[in-house]
Amino acid sequence: MQAKTKELAIRLRRELHRYPELAFQEGQTKQRIIEFIKRHTKLAVVDKGEWFYAVYRAPSAKGNIAFRADMDAVPLPEGIALPYGSAVSGVSHKCGHDGHSAALAALALEIDREGADKDVFFLWQPAEEIGAGALCCLPFLAEHAIEEIYAYHNISGLPKGAVCVKDGTTHFASQGLSIYFEGKPSHASQPELGVNPAYAIANIIRALPALVTGGSYTGEVLFTIVHVEVGTEAFGVSPGSGVLRLTIRAEHEAQMHSLARSITNLAEAEAASAGLKVHFEQQDCFPAVVNHAECAAKVRHAAQDLGLLLVEMDKAIRGSEDFGVFLKHTRGAIFYVGNGEDYPALHTQEYDYPDEMLDTVVAMFKWLAVH
Repeated sequence: MQAKTKELAIRLRRELHRYPELAFQEGQTKQRIIEFIKRHTKLAVVDKGEWFYAVYRAPSAKGNIAFRADMDAVPLPEGIALPYGSAVSGVSHKCGHDGHSAALAALALEIDREGADKDVFFLWQPAEEIGAGALCCLPFLAEHAIEEIYAYHNISGLPKGAVCVKDGTTHFASQGLSIYFEGKPSHASQPELGVNPAYAIANIIRALPALVTGGSYTGEVLFTIVHVEVGTEAFGVSPGSGVLRLTIRAEHEAQMHSLARSITNLAEAEAASAGLKVHFEQQDCFPAVVNHAECAAKVRHAAQDLGLLLVEMDKAIRGSEDFGVFLKHTRGAIFYVGNGEDYPALHTQEYDYPDEMLDTVVAMFKWLAVH
């Protein structure tokens, strides 16, 4: 990457960092990146409202390739002193999407200047953190008959600049499940006159571990209780409603759905036994991210040709990523670049995207674009 390109990318990254926006609120972020691309390249920019892409058209295109970056921040305060620290209270780029967006912008400058023998698409998506952004962009793949798509994520705990990749499942599938119970409130002195959902919720919580350990699962499955609410701080009232919220994760997407069905069946049985009404809501649904073997192999080849440290992932990451939506419809892969073995973890207040990573990411993306 040219020194001038890196300087511009760092400046953009820090500007995005200073003005973070949450999922589906990335209007200013999107506009800043669009203005950057228009100012520094001749690429065509297509604004699709909540998302956009730029495209390099090869004179005699031999196919096409796409690269994706995410734009949204997370609901965490900055927590550390930075000259470009977040100006938005309670919101910051603690997952590195400012760096992902800046790296893709730097790639756009490099490809615009040096060219390629195929059409190269640069896609910026919203709302990765809630698992909804890739779905918005999905028509992009069909519209342009995208042949392969790549993304990366920065990751702590690996040597700085190391490239990490895996065949097959790289991120677990996950979904949020909210279970709502409706009974009947009563005076606390006469609980027998009401229907309190606390006992049904307690029974479900006690039964959940057996659903995970007792199933015939071929991969890892797990649940996390994230919220329980029954009644209020009113000692004279026996409550009549409650909610139990879980996150369900699995290495194999079908097994996540199987566990979810087992949980809803259990909740329906407990509700019927207690005389409660029950209904369910799904939130933050992420598919499994399943790399295509030939694309993961291409990532390995790129790292080796560039003389970078290559690390093979021995198991999938439990955390979710909505890039899996794209990989259900075309070939592609996601890879990871190390922040450093002792670098602060993502989604912590101590974290900030390391600018020196931009060189590695742009080199990897450029290799993939021209080979």
